[in-house]
Amino acid sequence: MVGTVLQVPVLGISITEFLVLLIASFAGGMFGAALGALPAFIFTGFMVIAGEAINILTAQLSAVAGIPTGDVAPNVTALVAFGPVFGPHIAFAGGAAATAYAAKQGKMDTGFDYHEGKNILYAFGTEPDILLVGGVFGVLGMFIRQISGGLLLPWDPIAMGVTLSAVAHRLAFGFPLVGEARGDGLFDMTPFARGDMRTSTTGSDVAADGGVEKNRLAVEPWLPHQYKWSGVLVLGLAVGILGSYIGLVTESFFLGFGISAASLVFLNCGVEKIPVTHHITLPSATVALILGTGGDALLALVAGTLFGIYGALAGEAHQRIFYAHSDTHWDPPAASIVLTTFTIAVLAIIGVFPNSGWVPVPV
Repeated sequence: MVGTVLQVPVLGISITEFLVLLIASFAGGMFGAALGALPAFIFTGFMVIAGEAINILTAQLSAVAGIPTGDVAPNVTALVAFGPVFGPHIAFAGGAAATAYAAKQGKMDTGFDYHEGKNILYAFGTEPDILLVGGVFGVLGMFIRQISGGLLLPWDPIAMGVTLSAVAHRLAFGFPLVGEARGDGLFDMTPFARGDMRTSTTGSDVAADGGVEKNRLAVEPWLPHQYKWSGVLVLGLAVGILGSYIGLVTESFFLGFGISAASLVFLNCGVEKIPVTHHITLPSATVALILGTGGDALLALVAGTLFGIYGALAGEAHQRIFYAHSDTHWDPPAASIVLTTFTIAVLAIIGVFPNSGWVPVPV
């Protein structure tokens, strides 16, 4: 009975709810490590699609029957896709941290082209210590998300959880936060284009037997097929249009995001040149719905597309600073979503947008 009365400060939930969330988040982080960070995120996408389909159908049934939406079906998107089961701040971030830990301990020898700490496709199955690391970082991601959301900080709290978790695992396991730029500055990708190699002298590259250092590319772009500014811009244009359209016709902020995330199953299976686009579809759909609800659909489509391009370019900027020169996975889409949702919140606060959609804003 006490747990239903006492509230956890900032988090805005009861003691009982907090303990349940804490335990589930630990398990979710372990599950993300067992499954692998990217496979876990792909399941996020499938569950978002399922959840949003249920939500759309529920809204229609509720409107017809006059029954409150919450009494018809649970919100699968919120409770499962973005909760402790497949929430990226828990399962994906836990899997990424587990990969960093395993690489640091010399427990990975997969032949991955980059540093093994970036191999988020790898599943750890039943490795106890690695799974426990995933669990700890799952809990960390939960705390970041709950505190950010509880304080109504003006950005996507889940994306911030993924981003700060990457900062934490790099600091915890002794990896550089940014790394050494081996070209002409952090933004220079030409060493990769030339195929320049490096031999680490930092001791951060450990072979599977804990022995010799490993030759690596001088610069390791997040996606070898998706790093040129012109291509990123055109991709942002195309996917921004589609993300805006999906948002407008379905009235769902998240369905486009789910489709983008689920499409990564092909990337995980080794299909070449599959683009990563969830940092494009999410802001584009959000802005399109903010401006298109009861407004000009064409204006909403154009504005959403511009935010899709913004998200694409922001992701590329983040990968050049935080991914290409360091040794573990830093998620450019998550960092991009933090920036684009912060921009949406600011535009709502100053009155340019009528509201911020689902993005929190301070009261």
